[in-house]
Amino acid sequence: MADPPKPTATPPPPSGADRVSPELVKELRERLTKGEDVVDPKTWAGSIPAAFGIAPRLRIGANRWFNLVWLLPIGWGLLLFGVAVAQYLRGLPAVEGFIHRHPGTGFATAFATPMPVWLRAQHFLNLFFLIFIIRAGLQILADHPRLYWTRHSTPGKEWLRMQKQVPDLPLWTAKQDSLTLPKHLGLPGIRHSIGLARWWHLGIDMLWLANGLVFYVLLFATGEWRRIVPTNWQVFPDAASALLQYLSLRWPQNDGWVAYNGLQIIAYFITVFIAAPLALMTGLGMSPALSTRFHGISKRLSIQTARSLHFLVLCWFILFTFIHVTMVFATGLLRNLNHVYAGTDANDWVGFGIFAVSMAVVVIAWVAATPFTLRHPRVVQRVGYSLIGPAQRLFEHLDAKPGTYTDKDISPYFWHNGKYPETPEYRALFDNHFADYRLRIHGLVENPVELSLDELRAMPRHEQITQHFCIQGWSGVAKWGGVSMQTLLELVRPKPDAKWVVFYSLGDGSDGGRYYDAHPIAQMHYQLTMLAYDMNGEPLSYGHGAPLRLRNEVQLGFKQVKWIAGIEFVADFFEVGGGYGGYDEDHEFFGYRQSI
Repeated sequence: MADPPKPTATPPPPSGADRVSPELVKELRERLTKGEDVVDPKTWAGSIPAAFGIAPRLRIGANRWFNLVWLLPIGWGLLLFGVAVAQYLRGLPAVEGFIHRHPGTGFATAFATPMPVWLRAQHFLNLFFLIFIIRAGLQILADHPRLYWTRHSTPGKEWLRMQKQVPDLPLWTAKQDSLTLPKHLGLPGIRHSIGLARWWHLGIDMLWLANGLVFYVLLFATGEWRRIVPTNWQVFPDAASALLQYLSLRWPQNDGWVAYNGLQIIAYFITVFIAAPLALMTGLGMSPALSTRFHGISKRLSIQTARSLHFLVLCWFILFTFIHVTMVFATGLLRNLNHVYAGTDANDWVGFGIFAVSMAVVVIAWVAATPFTLRHPRVVQRVGYSLIGPAQRLFEHLDAKPGTYTDKDISPYFWHNGKYPETPEYRALFDNHFADYRLRIHGLVENPVELSLDELRAMPRHEQITQHFCIQGWSGVAKWGGVSMQTLLELVRPKPDAKWVVFYSLGDGSDGGRYYDAHPIAQMHYQLTMLAYDMNGEPLSYGHGAPLRLRNEVQLGFKQVKWIAGIEFVADFFEVGGGYGGYDEDHEFFGYRQSI
């Protein structure tokens, strides 16, 4: 469909209850569907087919891409070369003298006692939580398998991609660009299941953060911090010595019972005091509410920069875990496992037995997570919200201010998304340039109205340049023109018992039935909440929501309803649609509060 011409604004005639047909109001709800309470992979997300993408590609220069699979043979070759060089260096007297002076643990604080029980327990909990966080994080990444360093998410400008180049199709959507992950790698492991993946990721994040907070408190309260915090510059030559000894395949003395070597201390310090806090900060950097409110930070740490750094932190955790486990097995398995699991410095099988039981728990949880999620998605939705909900409710009350972005910040590309309206009703409106379009605003209001597009354009104009945050991970800055929701609130005068505002679309959702979403009425008073009929100085296009779309900048993109047909003020949304607060909430288990 071509974009319609911009209509001419005319003064609005009086509007009132007599202009809102009760039959039309009832029709909006009747076109909604409730969704299922069990996930059927065959019909999921409108029977979206599997799409496995490509091996990760790293941008080299302007238009060249490096297949990261080559890192495996290259890395293996470099490792063999490093071993050869280290063994040669070990034969030089000066190098042997250096190792003698810096054996690896010469400066480290020695402990006469084993790791305490709380530390060993948290070691297991950290691993247990991370398997869900990483699996769900990979599922989230697969929904928009491209990483950028700028906020614009322009195809072809990404620095890493796991999908083919975007096809030259004007209405190609971000949902079509998503990937299928191998079964039991992603969580829940089916394409475009980001709603459920986010509950796992964010919910377990809260448990992981709580575990980490306890860890930090006990670490400093008991003095155990001295195991992993460098207290002397000698840590660096000791780390170099330890690395050289490892590479030469003549291991440094294993004193893990009393003290870590310099290389271990640096690795643990980076993981605990740099990578973990950075994971939290970059995760919050992807929040629409926080980024829109604290624009001084988000201007420098854009959502895409935060997303890319978040991915690199994930790579660090995976690399650290791989090397850590490898060295535990290679440098004295029984003794190392006794240190970590049994709290003894012995070579018996007790620690291995505890380790085997703990790994059995991990494997069972890993295997069971996907089928449990598919059979009980509402449980995942409810539990996830109970864990992350308090933080989301806190953040969504941060009213953003205008003026963060200017015309020069507008993105050159703004992804399309959603299922396009294809009904005869919409086609007739579009073909007539929306001359017959009417926005119905009704429900718990003193003055229900029905407004034409000309009437909306004749109201006080509201403009803003803001950043869009899609739940899939892409972002874009656009200039929106339209009507402030505050103006419409003054016109319809909501009743005191109106707590939620439901926006109905002219388009259907992926599983059939009309798309809708509910927003807290308090957010309708925010300075950046509006109904947009223009985008970047032109009338909204078909793909971006013509004739009217919502902008609520403290929420994620799926809540910005496009192709708006009507607005209803309600006391609660439990009797609307499936009762979960929106179409994606009903059908794909998203959350009705998504400020993070």
